[in-house]
Amino acid sequence: MSYRGFKKNRYGSVMFNRAFLSLKDSIRDPNLKVEEDDLTVTIKDKFPKAKHHYLIMPKDDINNIQQLRADQHLHLVKHLHQRAQELIDRIQGKNDDQGKLEFRIGYHAIPSMTPLHVHVISQDFNSDCLKTKKHWNSFTTSFFLLSTNIIQELERKKSISLNKELYQSFLASPLQCHKCKYSPKHMPDLKQHLKSQHA
Repeated sequence: MSYRGFKKNRYGSVMFNRAFLSLKDSIRDPNLKVEEDDLTVTIKDKFPKAKHHYLIMPKDDINNIQQLRADQHLHLVKHLHQRAQELIDRIQGKNDDQGKLEFRIGYHAIPSMTPLHVHVISQDFNSDCLKTKKHWNSFTTSFFLLSTNIIQELERKKSISLNKELYQSFLASPLQCHKCKYSPKHMPDLKQHLKSQHA
């Protein structure tokens, strides 16, 4: 597997570069690696934002969704989605309680890590690693791009074009419960609400 994607990004961000190294290390960590096939690798997120949080990435050198081209990558993006759904089916099939869990499959519009990876995340958001508004908004606002929508966009337009300023603004949105209209004052308030109302 090539790790070309772990070079300095276009912003030269030191923080992002540390994140790149973290993901690279995670791929190689046998405690995080879940499975792989000819095209993809699946790992547990090192800092999960929910009870179940996985990353599935291609073995091809692709940094983000804006590098995707339908003629080259549509089959791969569909395969990533298929692998994600198979993972969800296995988790939900283990017992009745797991079957009640909701999941979403999607990409961050502006990822902080390379290579390209799709998130498979349960909607309980029960995790000590979920600490900031940015964490929350990156999974519960339009910043989180559903895998099915990315597939449809590639089929229609052959590539993915994003307004980065618009998507960046979603991270600064006021906190909002993803299951109801409750607007928490801060993250501890949100987490208490999730525990008392939606656990």
